[in-house]
Amino acid sequence: MNKERLAAFTDAVLAIIMTILVLELEKPKELNWNGLWDLRTNFFAYALSFFWLGFMWLNHHNAFEKIEKVSNSTIVWTLVMLFFASLFPYTTSIVAGNFNNSFAQVFYGVIIILVSLSNIALSNSLNKVNKQQFKALFDIDSRAVAIDLSIKVIGIILSMTIFPPAVMIAVFINVIVLSFLG
Repeated sequence: MNKERLAAFTDAVLAIIMTILVLELEKPKELNWNGLWDLRTNFFAYALSFFWLGFMWLNHHNAFEKIEKVSNSTIVWTLVMLFFASLFPYTTSIVAGNFNNSFAQVFYGVIIILVSLSNIALSNSLNKVNKQQFKALFDIDSRAVAIDLSIKVIGIILSMTIFPPAVMIAVFINVIVLSFLG
């Protein structure tokens, strides 16, 4: 498979996932400002998931511009990453409807971490097949990746123990950081 075909497939799947996110948004019980305000956690979860996926897509787009070839390993890791990413509409709707529920937050956080780990494996497979001709998909050093994962893990630990919305806050911090790195 050539890189353009894999990039197009990834683009299409991520676009579908991001579109499904908006379809999962709950409708207001009353069509007025108060009705919309009551859904603020839904909108926050939607926006967070949308932009997190959007920045992931941007990183993939930039990486695929730099590479020359992909391997079977790259294809497999792309499928793994897309599998976990396809759970975003589901986990986003669960966390949006149960924002202060530890299990909902941890479930969302676990999916975020699984997508991140599969992206790391995908990046490593691209580095291997392209003989280190470009930086990793994250286009940042391993210390930054460790910080990124640490923030997410701390969010999960805090969600399980003392503050359920900590996962969403951790992901929000990561989205803000990614927006400044991009």
